[in-house]
Amino acid sequence: MNLSKQIDTARLTLDSIRDTDRDALIALLRDETVKQTYMLPDFASDAEAEPLFDRLKALSENPDRFVFGIYLEGVLIGILNDTEIQGDTVEMGYALLPAYYNRGYATEAFAAVIGHLFSIGFATVLAGAFSGNAASIRVMEKCGMTKIGRTESIDYRGVTHLCVYYAISSR
Repeated sequence: MNLSKQIDTARLTLDSIRDTDRDALIALLRDETVKQTYMLPDFASDAEAEPLFDRLKALSENPDRFVFGIYLEGVLIGILNDTEIQGDTVEMGYALLPAYYNRGYATEAFAAVIGHLFSIGFATVLAGAFSGNAASIRVMEKCGMTKIGRTESIDYRGVTHLCVYYAISSR
């Protein structure tokens, strides 16, 4: 059975995570820059991060979940994942390896996933970012999302962050 839920964009492929992506995804999960804005535990070793890799891979193969590897020319450069699904609303998160920042990849991938989610019946896509994460906020805005009234104080790595939320509706 083909579990692929592949989405192709002009430059990227979004697809289920593969066993061969283990090293690249663990590098993302352990990257200090990524961990500043994408909430992850501290892994002291690659071995400590392997259970999260295994979980994300399994979720990416689950047709009821929306976890995608972001691939550039077959190489995993990031991840998009659902963080909450309630009825016809899905909240998404995303992260890229820093070597691929500032090239429009996050916007391209997230816009494609938003279109996919709308095409399969979701009415609203949400995403949140720390208020100081201008790059992520810009990605959401470029994807047509608008800031909503929801905010949340999140304690992460010894700092209380204000998380702001954005949404886009298929209506």
